[in-house]
Amino acid sequence: MQVDVVTLQAEKSSTVELNEAVFGLEPRKDILHRMVTYQLAKRQAGTHKTKQRSEIAGTSKKFVKQKGSGGARHGNRKSNIFVGGGKAFGPVPRSHAIKLPKKVRALAMRHALSAKQGSGDLIVLNEAKLPSGKTAELVAALTKHQIGSALIVTENEGDENFSRAARNIPNLIVLPSRGANVYDILNRDKLVVTQGALRELEERLA
Repeated sequence: MQVDVVTLQAEKSSTVELNEAVFGLEPRKDILHRMVTYQLAKRQAGTHKTKQRSEIAGTSKKFVKQKGSGGARHGNRKSNIFVGGGKAFGPVPRSHAIKLPKKVRALAMRHALSAKQGSGDLIVLNEAKLPSGKTAELVAALTKHQIGSALIVTENEGDENFSRAARNIPNLIVLPSRGANVYDILNRDKLVVTQGALRELEERLA
C-alpha cells in the first residue's frame, strides 16, 4: 500500500509504503465506539459533590415534640426534606473511568488510522517544520492542501516553530506521535502525519 509524500507547499516529494497491519484494516465501529467512550469517560473530573445530612452545620436537637404537635415526628432540621438540609443520595467525588484492555486500545488505534486511510483523508508530510513561528505561514500552507480541520501528528521531537504557529488556528491540533489518540483522529476531518511520525506509529502498533 503506497501513498504519496508531499511537502508543506503541496508538492509531491516521494512515496512511502504503509504497513497493512496498521493502515489496511476494515474499520470496526464497535471497537472505535468503545475506545471513544473510554477516552471521554476518563476525561471527566468526577469532582461533583453535595453535602449529605451528616455534613450540614447545625444542631441536631429535636425541634418539635414527638407527640401532641399535630404534625410529623421530626428529629432535626438537617434532614433532606427541609430547606438548607442535606441532600439525599447526592453525587460524591468518584472516578468515571472504565476499563478497556490494552490490546483493544491498540486495535482501536489501528482501526482509526485505517479509517482515515480508507476514506482518503490521510496526508503524509515529508516534514513539519517552519523557518519561523508565524501563524500566517502555516495558514498559507494549509490552504494549498485545502485543510480546514485536521490533526497533525509529528515526531516526538517536533519543531517548536511549527507547534507555535499552529496554536492560534481553530480546528487544528498538533500532537507528537506518542500523544496520537483515537478521539482526536476521528474528531478532525483530515489526519496529517509526518514521515518520522509514521515510522514511530508503525513501530508502536505493528
